[in-house]
Amino acid sequence: MFGRGFAAGAVASVTVYALYSSLVQPAREEVDTDIRLIRSPRDLAGEEDPKGSDILKYGTPDSGTQTRTYTNHALSYDQGRRTPSWVAEHITKQDLQGTASRKSANFKMDPNLNPTYSSMNSDYKRSGWSRGHMAPAADNKFSQEAMDETFYLTNIVPQDIDNNGHFWNLMEIYCRNLTAKFSDVRVISGPLMMPNVDEGEKQYVKYEVIGQNLVAVPTHLFKVIAVEPSSGSPPDTVGVGVFVVPNAPIDSTKHTLKEYQVSLDALEKSAGTSFLPNLTRSSMVDLCSLDPCQMKNKQELDLIFITKRMNEATTLNRLDKSWKELETSTIVPSDNLKNLYAQKKRILTEKESQDQRLKANGTA
Repeated sequence: MFGRGFAAGAVASVTVYALYSSLVQPAREEVDTDIRLIRSPRDLAGEEDPKGSDILKYGTPDSGTQTRTYTNHALSYDQGRRTPSWVAEHITKQDLQGTASRKSANFKMDPNLNPTYSSMNSDYKRSGWSRGHMAPAADNKFSQEAMDETFYLTNIVPQDIDNNGHFWNLMEIYCRNLTAKFSDVRVISGPLMMPNVDEGEKQYVKYEVIGQNLVAVPTHLFKVIAVEPSSGSPPDTVGVGVFVVPNAPIDSTKHTLKEYQVSLDALEKSAGTSFLPNLTRSSMVDLCSLDPCQMKNKQELDLIFITKRMNEATTLNRLDKSWKELETSTIVPSDNLKNLYAQKKRILTEKESQDQRLKANGTA
């Protein structure tokens, strides 16, 4: 249920009741959920519309919501809010291997989008919000082009800085780790605007906008995860997990991923989007019945970042700084990590000694 787990973060306490009441409603009159298109009265009557071309003489209004496809992600863009509505990606083990680097990538406007409807980097400057990827850069190590495209602002939303670097990051790592168990992992991520309830019990949707272009700050973020079990499940079965988190700090030592699990129906109703239209409900099974849905803890995340910084260290000073960070933490370094430090220290010591000799010879 949407109501579980939302007590985390600065905004969560005021949204719990609203989320629960707006998305966990009494049973309504049954409807055919397979109906995807309701036709116009003229279509239903089998009549042609002679006025159609005249009504739209100057063209059909275009809100730019068509699907945009890139090397390893696809998205629908909300031109009014200057953020994506959703971003879809397909992750495999192979995608996570390669030499593509964030150092070569820069946040920039999407060249495929009319600049009139784009956010800009200046909108985020001094806003208090980070530029949050919906399709993570780290899911595209196989291709520098694919990684670069994740830095287009069409893939970015204003995200709480702590949420971006911590809980949401753990969710992204969890999705990548699923590739060790499932051959194909598909993820759809995006922003949500959820209602609050005022003192008079009236519901309202309230959100901040930032910058000259009034970029909408989402109150919540979602992920729809779909995996295809390789064995042990009936044919055509797809594991589906849906998670919604507040766009606010969440302490992963106190809150688990499962606390934020919601039904696909609830998310689709809230977002106004059918996320998996080619899947029947009967073919879906709960992802958390196939996998524990357990993310890494903060200590494990810290270890990942420290190890990464040690690997990327280009000077002894940076290497030793990372090692000291490890020593002052509660993390017990493994033998592999100790060996990595010793090896890097040897290489960088030799490199700096060689640089000093070359410098001395050049100035002699």
